[in-house]
Parts: sequence; structure tokens; C-alpha cells
Amino acid sequence: MNVKVGVLALQGAFAAHSECLQSLGCDTHEIRLPQDLDDVNALVMPGGESSTMSQLLLSSGLFDVIDQKIKDGMPVFGTCAGMILLASEILDGRPDQRSFSAIDISVRRNAFGRQIDSFESTISTSVGDFHGVFIRAPRIERLGPGVQVVGQLNGEPVLVQQNNVLAASFHPELAGDARMHRYFLDNMTSVGKV
Repeated sequence: MNVKVGVLALQGAFAAHSECLQSLGCDTHEIRLPQDLDDVNALVMPGGESSTMSQLLLSSGLFDVIDQKIKDGMPVFGTCAGMILLASEILDGRPDQRSFSAIDISVRRNAFGRQIDSFESTISTSVGDFHGVFIRAPRIERLGPGVQVVGQLNGEPVLVQQNNVLAASFHPELAGDARMHRYFLDNMTSVGKV
């Protein structure tokens, strides 16, 4: 497979994302500093704590570099906190929290409940039913006109796509099923055409 995928490794379940991608034959690279992005073709932004990740993106110098790469068309897949960081509007974020405004959605942090309310459920997606793991998951409260719904939980959007950006409320890397990562590779990068 001729693609190198960066996995943002500042916080969160980045190792599980790397394992999913490697199971599909991808070369992965942990992203901690701006120069780590030099040779990657795509980026995965994992779950974690979105306001902390926002601060770490700024202090590491990664925010502006990632922002420009997304604007230049680099494919990016954000899960849970990664979705929040990609959203155009964070409804209950901290005042100093920044996002990339890369996908035209409004999200509410922890809207599916606190840590104790975490749950697993079947999601209807374009690749078939998928086992979703929701941990302090964000809820999409508004979809822009250019956003495509790729997956739903009880009729509610939890997996969305716009241009080069794919975002999930849930943690596909914890499901023991690499189909969401395969979807990202096949539909968002040139790997399916190589």
C-alpha cells in the first residue's frame, strides 16, 4: 500500500488507530512536531480531551501547519475529540479552544453523556452495520449543506464527511473492526486508486 498516514500523538488513543491502519498495510507515523508531517499523505486525529488537545496543538506549533495542510486538501479523519477539533462550531468549548473549522458541523462536547454513560451500539453506515464505541462522545447538532452523512445511530448522524474531511462521534479504533479506516483510505486518499 503506497500511503503514509500520520496519527496525531499528543494525547488519546493514537496507538489503537496506528494498529488499525497497520493491519491494512499502511505505514504510520506518530505526529508530535510540525516536521513529523513532512512525509505523510493523510492524518488521523484521535479521541482524547479536545480542549487539552487544542492547547497541545498550539504549544507544539502543529496547529497552523495542520490547518494549512487540511486547506491544501490533505485527507483527515477525526474521531471523538478529533471530530470536535475539526468542527466549524464547538457549542460548549472553552473560550480559548480553537478548532480547524474544516467540516461544516456544530458539535456539543460530551453530549452523549459523561464517562460513566459510555456505551456501545450498532451504527448504520455506508459500509454496513458497525459496532460503535461511544466514550464522552460529541453530538452533531447542525449539519452544513455540503456535509454528507455516512453513518447514523438511531437516525442521528455520527459519521460525516465533507470534501477531504471524515469525522466520527465514536471510536472506530476500539471496535476490533478496521472497516472505518478502510473507508477512509479508499474514499479519502488515493490509496484505493494506486
